Amino acid sequence: MKNREQYAGIDWFRIAAALLVVTIHTSPLAGWSAEADFFLTRVLARVAVPYFFMVTGRFVLADYFLSEDFQAGRIGRLGRYLRKILILYVVSILIYLPVGIYAGHYEHLTVGEVCRMLLFDGTFYHLWYFPACIMGVGLVCLFVRLWKIKGAFVAAGALYLFGLFGDSYYGLAVKCPPIALIYKKGFSLWSYTRNGLFMAPVFLLLGACVVSRKKTRRQMGRGQLVIGLLCSFALMTAEAFTLRYFELPRHDSMYVLLVPTGFFLYGLLERGPDGLPGTGWHIPRALHLLYAPRMLRILRLISTGIYILHPGMIVVVRGIAKFSGINSLVENGILHYFCVVLLTVAVVCPAAVLLEFLVKKRSLTQKGSGRSGDADAVCSEQETNGFGISTDRAWIEISRDALQANVAFFRERLPEDCQLMPAVKADAYGHGAVIVARELNRMGVEAFCVACVQEGIELRRAGIQGEILILGYTHPSWFDALRKYRLSQTVLDVAYANALRQYGKKLHVHIGIDTGMHRLGERCEHIEEICRIFDMPNLIVDGMFTHLSADDILGEQEQAFTMGQASRFTAVMDALGARGIECPKIHLQASYGVLNYPELAGDYARVGIALYGVLSTREDTLPWRDELRPVLSLKTRVAAVKEIYAGEPAGYGLAFTAAQTMRLAVLTIGYADGLPRALSDGRGEVLIRGQRAPIVGKVCMDQTLVDVSGLADVRPGDVAVVIGRSGGEEITVCDIAEQTGTITNEILSRLGKRPGRMMI
Repeated sequence: MKNREQYAGIDWFRIAAALLVVTIHTSPLAGWSAEADFFLTRVLARVAVPYFFMVTGRFVLADYFLSEDFQAGRIGRLGRYLRKILILYVVSILIYLPVGIYAGHYEHLTVGEVCRMLLFDGTFYHLWYFPACIMGVGLVCLFVRLWKIKGAFVAAGALYLFGLFGDSYYGLAVKCPPIALIYKKGFSLWSYTRNGLFMAPVFLLLGACVVSRKKTRRQMGRGQLVIGLLCSFALMTAEAFTLRYFELPRHDSMYVLLVPTGFFLYGLLERGPDGLPGTGWHIPRALHLLYAPRMLRILRLISTGIYILHPGMIVVVRGIAKFSGINSLVENGILHYFCVVLLTVAVVCPAAVLLEFLVKKRSLTQKGSGRSGDADAVCSEQETNGFGISTDRAWIEISRDALQANVAFFRERLPEDCQLMPAVKADAYGHGAVIVARELNRMGVEAFCVACVQEGIELRRAGIQGEILILGYTHPSWFDALRKYRLSQTVLDVAYANALRQYGKKLHVHIGIDTGMHRLGERCEHIEEICRIFDMPNLIVDGMFTHLSADDILGEQEQAFTMGQASRFTAVMDALGARGIECPKIHLQASYGVLNYPELAGDYARVGIALYGVLSTREDTLPWRDELRPVLSLKTRVAAVKEIYAGEPAGYGLAFTAAQTMRLAVLTIGYADGLPRALSDGRGEVLIRGQRAPIVGKVCMDQTLVDVSGLADVRPGDVAVVIGRSGGEEITVCDIAEQTGTITNEILSRLGKRPGRMMI
């Protein structure tokens, strides 16, 4: 679906979380059942604020940790986020300042009490979230810089544990006088341990690290996530009621089971119908508006507005009840809750829509200010297709549906414990490595392989999560980048392993085993050398693999050779096991291996060209045309339509001369965009308005001429399809490969960087 963000489930639940916060401050079920109200406000609603922290960690800290700013010790974009939170905090303070003064909250304040309110408690009871977020973000960044992710989790967990015994488990802490004294001193600095020092870091960090190399919730099925959430929430409920029964809590914001409950809840929401990893769900057309980017931005504003303004609306409702004499507005908890919610929403929604309109208008104005002219000052959403990618020259469209279908096909074909490790080298075979890897991340794919370190760095800088394996050679001058960007390096042979070892710091590696391809990898006969690699200090061996060199051909000789490679690889594994070396994750299959030799599945499958819906030749592609869907379309524009007369040449080198009067269309694409020059002189063609138009003359660097004499009403601005469908006609990458005497891999991987890539 166009113009759709991938995390709509998360944005929609922000509203639910904000409404749960309102229940905490209105106790809607108190008049009906104390136990029911406790469950609603002190158990169910307690997931709301941790959820907000996790969202911040996922979309703020995760990107920051992978950025150059973090590596260089700069605050960068994180500073802009913190400034925004600080501004919200200041505005909120000013909003509630009159209420606080009227209620006498600020009488006889000391300097210490002011600091406590500003740094920990908030100047009004719900505003503690903003300083907690700022402080928590700062602490998490410090922990990660000092002790990396694992150490940061230990530190954040220790702080959360300390906070627990000052909150829900306080009744146990006070039984030990020395510990009770520590908490007593602490409560002179803060009123509650549910603050940015003790509560926020663990949830921020959990949100920042929702993707890891281990089996995480992204690899869990929907059923597993549901079971995990139900079990953890049920146990948290039991925990809360048990603590309440024994009267242990001093406050009740922090539970042990709140951490796994938040983990599973976030995992389930991130796999909602807006981009379900591996499920293939689609949003009904009737609901597209609810998932439009503008709607989702408005939802974020609404949830923030509800959180900030609802206490003010509580005051207003109570005032209305007092002056009107309608006491049920306050005394009836459910009615009171709904009045507060309705009034808050009535104020917040128009304000959110207006703010979104003003921000959008300002953005368009700023974009237009850098251009000349009036009519062309700002590109419309139609012209950029809503993605900021220009479609006024040449562009590449990537089908999300086709990519999801291909991923689902490979997952069904592979054993459950075999993960996809898509090859996104060569700019994902011309499809756009970043845009493809991001979509694959959203589908739960958490391992990738690339050809060189620069490709891996590009993915990390774009925020791609999971393991990234460098298949080729990395010069020692780049070893520091392997560590900095958390990339895994292929061990080419024992000599290269020594070079990696001598770097002196821990590096993650996969050992390449040469079983017959005779390119990279230590020879399979060299068991002692392979064992030495496992024993080398500084090398963390995560995997071992080989490359099947003839798995694309099913002749008798080729099949025998392929099975021989598999046997030699198995022999290496057996030899390692006999020496007591635990075999790491293994992978043998690339695209053809998965299709032709499914029995050779390992822990990973390095699917490449087939993931994009084609194989190297038409002969190979045809048997799988019903299972694999082409992902890429290449399109361009007609810049001009010219009439030339009999005897007139066109293009470079007098290569084409008109035999009669004809009409030529000038296309805004050339060999610098990836259109092969070998398609010149009528070998290739394009589709315009569902009809074929042959290329005439030489393909130029930036432009190409096609014959449109037999096409009616071709005009400047029309779309010409180079690869893909138009009407009932189709030009496939197999067609172009045959016309130019090569394979589809080369055609796709040589598509230029100039055409923008967009997911549709």
